[in-house]
Amino acid sequence: MSTLTEAVREQLMANNPEYQRLREEHTRYSSQLARLASQAFLTKEEEIEEVRLKKLKLRVKDQMELMVRQAQIVH
Repeated sequence: MSTLTEAVREQLMANNPEYQRLREEHTRYSSQLARLASQAFLTKEEEIEEVRLKKLKLRVKDQMELMVRQAQIVH
C-alpha cells in the first residue's frame, strides 16, 4: 500500500465526517465478528448474523476505498 494512499486515508479520517462514520461502522462490524469468532459453537441464527456482518463490513470497506480513490483523483 502506498504512502500516498495512507496519507489520503489519514486526511479523510481527519476531515471527512462520512469517512469517519464509515470507519466507525467498519470497526463495529469487526468487533461483532470477533465476538462471534471467539465462540466455540454458533447457532444457526448466529451463523446468519455472521454472514450478514461480513457483507456489511465489506460494503463499508468498498465505500471507504471508493472515497480514497476519488480523493486521489482530486489531488
